Amino acid sequence: MQTVITFILLISVLVFIHELGHFIFAKRAGILVREFAIGFGPKLISWFKGETQYSIRILPLGGYVRMAGEDPEIVELKTGASLVLDRDGEGRVIRIRTAPSQTTDSGSTGEWAREYGEVDDFPGTDLPKHLPAVAETVSGKLLEADLEDKLFILVEDEEGKEIRHRAHPQAVIQYDEKNIIQIAPLDRQFASKGILDRALTILAGPVFNFLLTIILMAVVTLVVGLETKVSVEDIDPGTPAEKAGIKPGDIVRKVEGKEVKSLNDIRMPMQEAEGKPVSMVLERANQNYDITVKPVKKDGQFLIGIRMKQELRDATVSEAAVSGFKKTYELTGVMLQGIGQLITGKVGLESLAGPVGIADITGQAAEAGWLPLVRLTALLSLNLGILNILPFPALDGGRLTFIAFEALRGKPIDPNKESLVHFVGFALLMMLMLLITYNDVVRVFFS
Repeated sequence: MQTVITFILLISVLVFIHELGHFIFAKRAGILVREFAIGFGPKLISWFKGETQYSIRILPLGGYVRMAGEDPEIVELKTGASLVLDRDGEGRVIRIRTAPSQTTDSGSTGEWAREYGEVDDFPGTDLPKHLPAVAETVSGKLLEADLEDKLFILVEDEEGKEIRHRAHPQAVIQYDEKNIIQIAPLDRQFASKGILDRALTILAGPVFNFLLTIILMAVVTLVVGLETKVSVEDIDPGTPAEKAGIKPGDIVRKVEGKEVKSLNDIRMPMQEAEGKPVSMVLERANQNYDITVKPVKKDGQFLIGIRMKQELRDATVSEAAVSGFKKTYELTGVMLQGIGQLITGKVGLESLAGPVGIADITGQAAEAGWLPLVRLTALLSLNLGILNILPFPALDGGRLTFIAFEALRGKPIDPNKESLVHFVGFALLMMLMLLITYNDVVRVFFS
């Protein structure tokens, strides 16, 4: 239970930060954000604040910010339908209330009103707080409506007179007690915004994940300390390190010509060499000496058989911040290298972890203490940011790719074609997720 709760909280934090980036930049661009959701599937809880519905859904494996105009807007108002229009003091329609059934166009407004009671007794909810108060309520049969560009509603009253009403730019359409939606004029829709605003809105999600990684890595550095040097604690017998003459107590100064301050400064060159000889400079008794050692592969890693000891000192806030940036940069390189190996087939899908595998790792980190859990959170946040920025359909990077194509060709790509590409990409991602989850289950529960 502790593992499950910790996993849900960790994933929820990562998703919240990611979607918060989209949300803030969408608001900055003036885009109507219809929903900010954590999780998928049926809602557990939801509430409205301003124009946006905030919700927590049952499957805590993602989330989304639903923006008006990201997909074609659909307003279900049928010609001939009976409507009740609430207007403000300036005569603008602020709420459009529809009859419970719009399946037929027969029957007059008066008959509809008698069936469902007086206009003021129409079942419904209170108006959103950002709208002005209702000053007048009228009814009529819909003849024509434009709720995106010219913002008007043309109705026929009970006397057969045509009346044109102006619509408030934040007016809502209410279909029943729970089904209410705000209209989205063209200037509030995602698709109508400029290339820069759309690109920044999409890019903000991964960028916020990168920023979270930097902050968490800086926190770890403040708590643990700043790496100064790495010494050899022990040597495994019969390994390349022993054959090269390395002894416990030696200080590793350089690997492949680069100064060594952290364990990763040794590990990364070993993996990048992929079994080829690696040059090292070590210090013993205040004297430097050079060696060349050839790593061997064991359990998927290239090793030389040394156990290392990291020496630390207290870090200032500025040093911790710099360390956060540096470690994030180094980890990004490692992850991109791993993605490249996955694409070229050097590593298989069995090396990937899905929800079950991540939950298992999260449980282990939680048992080890809060610091390993913070490190894991930083790593997963960076992972989420990098994966989302990849130019694959349905991911943020895929959407940025379409925006880039639009900028190059001078006109947008057909929205229906783009939606189809993203749908196919999403289906492929779901198939990949199922395969990875199967591997996780086998590895965690049966290996």
